[in-house]
Amino acid sequence: MSANIGAAAPEFSLKDQDQKEVKLSDYRGKKRVVLVFYPLDWSPVCTKEHACMVNDKKQFDQLDAQVLGISVDSVWSHKAYADKMGIHYPLLADFHPRGAVAAKYGVYLEDKGITGRAISIIDRDGKLAWHKNYDIPVVPDINEVSKALAAVK
Repeated sequence: MSANIGAAAPEFSLKDQDQKEVKLSDYRGKKRVVLVFYPLDWSPVCTKEHACMVNDKKQFDQLDAQVLGISVDSVWSHKAYADKMGIHYPLLADFHPRGAVAAKYGVYLEDKGITGRAISIIDRDGKLAWHKNYDIPVVPDINEVSKALAAVK
């Protein structure tokens, strides 16, 4: 199953690296949300992707968007990873049941037990406005994501 552009984005509630419960609905009516689905903390490509997000976070702030990272890693792994990488946006643990939120968005790779690499943009009304899947070894183009975000009202 995967979410459809223009439809309500699948709701979720997951813990971040600080044990805080984060719900997609927390941002409805307030901010656009950039969901960054990635395979695993600590892997080389994911590390490059998050380095790009950290470096370009100003672009997302200026576009009034909240970045949320999602992978199947535990809260504890996310905490160590965020501290090491200087990540100040929530990293959400789609840990148990493993990949349940990623599956709602059609990006859970059950045969591998990991989240695929994808980015979804949710508008202020909670609708899926943009989505792109990437090959696992590909670092998403942050400028492409920023342009897509700027086009979302």
